Amino acid sequence: MASLPKDYGYVVGTGLASWVMLQGMAMKVVKARKQYGVEYPNMYSDKEPAFNCVQRAHQNTLEGHPSFLFMLTVGGLECPRTAAGLGMVWILGRIAYAKGYSSGDPKNRKWGSFGYIGSLGLLGLTTCFALKKLEIL
Repeated sequence: MASLPKDYGYVVGTGLASWVMLQGMAMKVVKARKQYGVEYPNMYSDKEPAFNCVQRAHQNTLEGHPSFLFMLTVGGLECPRTAAGLGMVWILGRIAYAKGYSSGDPKNRKWGSFGYIGSLGLLGLTTCFALKKLEIL
């Protein structure tokens, strides 16, 4: 079995940072549930669009998290520092996205658009890794 790159700890740390980010978003949903009186098991509110914005920011991030982790993990096998840096851009973008979305105006979620730089960069690293392993590059 091949060993991991020396700097792969940065990749692992970035993955952990993404977990911390998700937990912070989850806590905001719990707080918003109490603030707006949205009881479990209801995912959304028919009366409080502001709650729905907080919930949707968290849910949307959860939907993209598995892909992020896959690309971070694989892309980091060859370029760990670059993958970790791109991963942090994605995380900061998701935080800005959630902050904007949670403002109550869904249009403000665009504040986190810069996170796509991280996402697309990780996609590129992962694609290059696959092509090299297939000896196409």
